[in-house]
Amino acid sequence: MSSQQSRNFLTYLNFYFFLFFIICLIPNCKKNTNKSSSSTKTTISISGAFALYPLTVKWAEEFNKIYPNIRIDISAGGAGKGMTDALAGMVDLGMFSRAITKVEKDRGMWYIAVTKDAVLPTISAHNPYLQELKLTGLRKDDLHSIFISGKLGDWGSALGITHDQAIHVYTRSDACGAAGTWAEYLGGVQENLKGIGIFGDPGLADAVKKDPLGIGYNNTIYIYRQDTKQKYDGLEVIPIDINENGLVDIDENFYGNMDQIIEAIGTGKYPSPPARELYFVAKEKPSSGNVITFLKWVLQDGQKYVLEAGYVPLKNTRISEELSKLAGN
Repeated sequence: MSSQQSRNFLTYLNFYFFLFFIICLIPNCKKNTNKSSSSTKTTISISGAFALYPLTVKWAEEFNKIYPNIRIDISAGGAGKGMTDALAGMVDLGMFSRAITKVEKDRGMWYIAVTKDAVLPTISAHNPYLQELKLTGLRKDDLHSIFISGKLGDWGSALGITHDQAIHVYTRSDACGAAGTWAEYLGGVQENLKGIGIFGDPGLADAVKKDPLGIGYNNTIYIYRQDTKQKYDGLEVIPIDINENGLVDIDENFYGNMDQIIEAIGTGKYPSPPARELYFVAKEKPSSGNVITFLKWVLQDGQKYVLEAGYVPLKNTRISEELSKLAGN
C-alpha cells in the first residue's frame, strides 16, 4: 500500500471512529437531559398566621418525603400579612386564623379550612393570685372589663378581694387572627383590645410569663409543648368560668395539659370563639397542580399529623365539604 493510500485509510478510519463516538454519545445526552428535567423543583409559597405556622411546617416536612421536587417556603408574620400577601398574589397561600367575614367572602376570596385550635387567656406562673384564679377563673364579663372597657384595672377587683395590684394587660401589635378571635369572643374587634402591643404569638407569651402581674392571650400551640404536652415553663392559663357560677367546675377544668384542652376544643366544651377553624386562603381558587396536590394531601393524609402537632383534626363531614372546593382539578 502506498503512503497516500495509507493516509486515506487512516482518514476514513478516524472519521468512522468519530461517527461511532457521536452515535454513542447521543443517548447519554438524552438520558442526562431527562434526569435534569425530572429533578427540577417547583415552589409553593405560604405566609401568614403564627397559629398555623408550626403545623404547616410539619405538613411540609411530611409532604416533601412523598414529593421531594416540590419545595414549600413558609414564613410567619400574622394572619393579616397572610391575607394581604395572598390577595396581592405575592404567595400561593396565606395562613389565616380567624373567621372569614362576609366582606371577605363578598370580595371573592377563596379559602379552605384545614384544622382547628383556640385562643386562651394567659398569665405568668408567678402571678401572686394564681391559686385563686385556678379555683374561681374569670367570667367573660371580667375579661371584657380587663381587655376592652378597662373597668377592671387591678387583680383585687377582678377576684373580689382587697388587694390592689395593677393588672398589666398585653395584646398583639400585629394584625392577627388570635387578637381578632379573642376580641370577637369579648364582643369587639382587635382595635378595641387594650394593652401593651407585642408582635407575634411567641413574643406575647414571653412578655406575659416574665411579668407576674401580666395578662394576655395565646394560641394553644404557644402555651403547651408538643413533646411533653405540658405548659411551657413560666406560662399559665386562666380558666374561663363558662357557666359564671364563681367556680371552675370539673367540666370547665380542662387546661392541665395539651390533650385535655384539645379534647375540650374538639367536643365543644371550650367555647367557639375563642376556639375557631384555621384556613389557607388565596386570591382565587388555585390553578397550580402542585398547590392542589398539596391541599388535597393536607385534607386527607395530612390530618393524621394534626393531633401530634397540637391541633384538632377536622371532622370527616367537614373534610368532605372542603375537598369539594377542590373538585375539577
